[in-house]
Amino acid sequence: QVQLVESGGGLVPAGGSLRLSCAASGGTFSSYAMAWFRQAPGKEREFVAGIRWSRSIADYADSVKGRFTIARDNAKNTVDLQMNSLKPEDTAVYYCAARRGSYSYIAGTEYDYWGQGTQVTVSS
Repeated sequence: QVQLVESGGGLVPAGGSLRLSCAASGGTFSSYAMAWFRQAPGKEREFVAGIRWSRSIADYADSVKGRFTIARDNAKNTVDLQMNSLKPEDTAVYYCAARRGSYSYIAGTEYDYWGQGTQVTVSS
């Protein structure tokens, strides 16, 4: 059983930056593809960014491409999401997710484990 714990959320003005971190325990971290999802009030959960278990190949939603960067450290069992040039529409609860296998997918149903989420609020 893998446990995921997110941290780093908060309130930030538009144009600002935040760095989210997800710490994993209870499994072989390097065997999992990792991803960040988010869910805004009244909206469905959406894929933000994903990273493969090796070679750190990443995928991004079009809405965050060029502004967000996902990175993993298999030695520390962590995956981070650096968020720059934040916009009010980035406001959401951000979730870390893990799936067994090499590739990250945009469908949340592909993921086996989820964190509890961390709130990101971007003020205009």
